[in-house]
Amino acid sequence: MAFDWVQLWQETSKPDNVPILIMTAAVGYYLWYGFREGVRHDRLITQLEADPALAKTHHRKPYPFHPAWDKVVHTWPYLLRVEFLAALIVTVGLILWAIWLPAPLEPPANPTLTTNPAKAPWYFLGLQELLVYFDPWIAGVILPHLVLGGLMAIPYIDVNPLGNGYYTWRQRKFAISTYMFGFLVLWVLLAIVGTFIRGPGWMWFWPGMTWDAHRQVHEVNRHLHELFGLTDPWVVGIFGGLVTLGGIGVGMAVCDVIFRKFKPKTFLRQNLVQYLITLHLIVLMAAVPLKIVLKLVFNIKYIWVTPWFNV
Repeated sequence: MAFDWVQLWQETSKPDNVPILIMTAAVGYYLWYGFREGVRHDRLITQLEADPALAKTHHRKPYPFHPAWDKVVHTWPYLLRVEFLAALIVTVGLILWAIWLPAPLEPPANPTLTTNPAKAPWYFLGLQELLVYFDPWIAGVILPHLVLGGLMAIPYIDVNPLGNGYYTWRQRKFAISTYMFGFLVLWVLLAIVGTFIRGPGWMWFWPGMTWDAHRQVHEVNRHLHELFGLTDPWVVGIFGGLVTLGGIGVGMAVCDVIFRKFKPKTFLRQNLVQYLITLHLIVLMAAVPLKIVLKLVFNIKYIWVTPWFNV
């Protein structure tokens, strides 16, 4: 099958999708910049740890140090001048954006002719993608609160005193990697998939594939209990609950063993509540991509099926 460059250009050049492209470029740039600065600081930290005499006199950042910096901080004109120029640049950019790209307004709603694919605004596409794998109450309410709440909770449950006020990777591996997984995988990646991969009928189209609205996809969704031949509603509910809650418990136990073996200092500083919250959030973060894989690879829709809710 030939690579459809026209289809790819049509999707990437839509006014609705321009923010996704800008966000992807900005995220990539700041990831590169943060890790570059972190590597520079880690090298300096290693050098200072090996030379105690130098550590007593050298500034902790790999930039030329001026003796007056700790006494005088010139907010005006230096800081405000930079902020003013940044505001002007952003304003000019938004004006040019508004002039160059038309507003992505659609025709009046027609119940007899709906858009295919019908997509939410770009900042909600990650949630719309989650609806493929979870019930609406989980995808639209529970998971967003867990993702955002978990990311905000990292500074409170991570009691590592190092890496405060300067770039570093070696001293804050757990906090940085946890945040990157929650933000990049559970938010940015899902938004990109919903924008560029999901086509008519919310079917999966790889980049370069023609979005054919008449494409036939033969996928039969199954629930986990159907693989074991369970039919009784009570048995199905108990089985799904044991698998779901037992999986969370086993995951927390495995994380506990790994943390105690490889990260004892970090987690010994935590109290019991902080430690349990950390284990719980990590297991839930890992459970989301696991559930996505079960749906995409094995067509397993739900693990826990009850008359009141499904997971």
